[in-house]
Amino acid sequence: MTQPAVPVSQSPVKERPYAWIILLAVYLASLAAPLNQFKVPPVLELINAEFNMDLSGGGFFMAVFSIAGCILAIPAALIIQRLGLKKAGLIAVGSVFVGAMIGSLAETSAVLYAGRVIEGVGMGLIMVIAPAAIALWFPANRRGAPMALWATCVAIGSIVMYNVAPSLAISYGLKSVWWLGAMVALVAFILFALLFRAPRPEERLEEPKPAADGGPEISFKDVMSNSRMWMLSLQFLCFNLIVMAFSTFYPTFLLEVRNFTLARAASMSSLIMIVSILAGPLAGYLTDRVWKRSYWILSAWVIGAVLYAFPFSVTGWMIPGLMVAMGILTAPIVPASFAVIPEVVGSPRLAGMGMAVMALGQNVGMLIGPSAFGYSIESFGWMTSCYLLLPFFLVAFVAAWFAKVK
Repeated sequence: MTQPAVPVSQSPVKERPYAWIILLAVYLASLAAPLNQFKVPPVLELINAEFNMDLSGGGFFMAVFSIAGCILAIPAALIIQRLGLKKAGLIAVGSVFVGAMIGSLAETSAVLYAGRVIEGVGMGLIMVIAPAAIALWFPANRRGAPMALWATCVAIGSIVMYNVAPSLAISYGLKSVWWLGAMVALVAFILFALLFRAPRPEERLEEPKPAADGGPEISFKDVMSNSRMWMLSLQFLCFNLIVMAFSTFYPTFLLEVRNFTLARAASMSSLIMIVSILAGPLAGYLTDRVWKRSYWILSAWVIGAVLYAFPFSVTGWMIPGLMVAMGILTAPIVPASFAVIPEVVGSPRLAGMGMAVMALGQNVGMLIGPSAFGYSIESFGWMTSCYLLLPFFLVAFVAAWFAKVK
């Protein structure tokens, strides 16, 4: 009689101690990308003034970062397979450094845009490399917490820039923000080169396969034709579209409509990310042990549809209160979505391919969100533009439902 396969979520395998060093190396490499990505929103007014951009142009300047990610998302998995995680990781962080350096020397908007696209190459690669590295070193039943810790790199990068960039730009000029991003990328490159390596034979995980022994091998083609994986990617597209649209322009809204100072507007907007950092690791822990991960994701989308209806209408103490609530909301979506990728694609070995599909959705969302939202604000105003984001919550909920995460 054939014995049922051991569920991946019940795997007794534990990670090796060096897995946490790998997590550190991957985290620092990943941090360089969002730190450079989010240097734009807190100084968007200064960029628009210096390079003669309007809100639509500023939104596209933020979004252009994701063009390379859209192009590289699927090929990234094949690049990793050909070069290996370490070489691909060095190319990723190196691209962020080169792009930031080009931006720091730019005298025209064309050169600034070019540097931004090159930075995006690094983001497109590292967001596929990092989850694949974590899946390689951590077993499925212990993957939620490291995924959640890694996911905080986006929040940390944005918090640093939201709170440092305004004062840095005012004191030393706009280009100093680009120099900071370049230096962080250089340090991350060196540390990744020194610390990252593949598991040795005695460190390799031997997880139970999700399919019965003797089942067919899962190929890249199988991942690409996996409708559940594409549904998971679609809900992540909606997540990034909404978050990037909001985070790009909320500092500008507080500055222009609520009469905040540049520094206070950026600091207030960063509250979402600060709270998500505090709540993220706990959310990752809970999604490993309490409730189904699909319930966490679906609940977050329902509550989010309510919260995101109000950011452009609240005033006074309700602004920071709403930022805190939205930060708590976003905490479980990212770690839960990343942690289930090996389950959805059918094998931890194919986590990189699954993450490539996720990265495509992520970058398309980051590309559409800021550029479309900037145009919408100019055409319809703040409140109407906010309401136009709400249908994406429904799309995300339906997509997450059909992803059938267990």
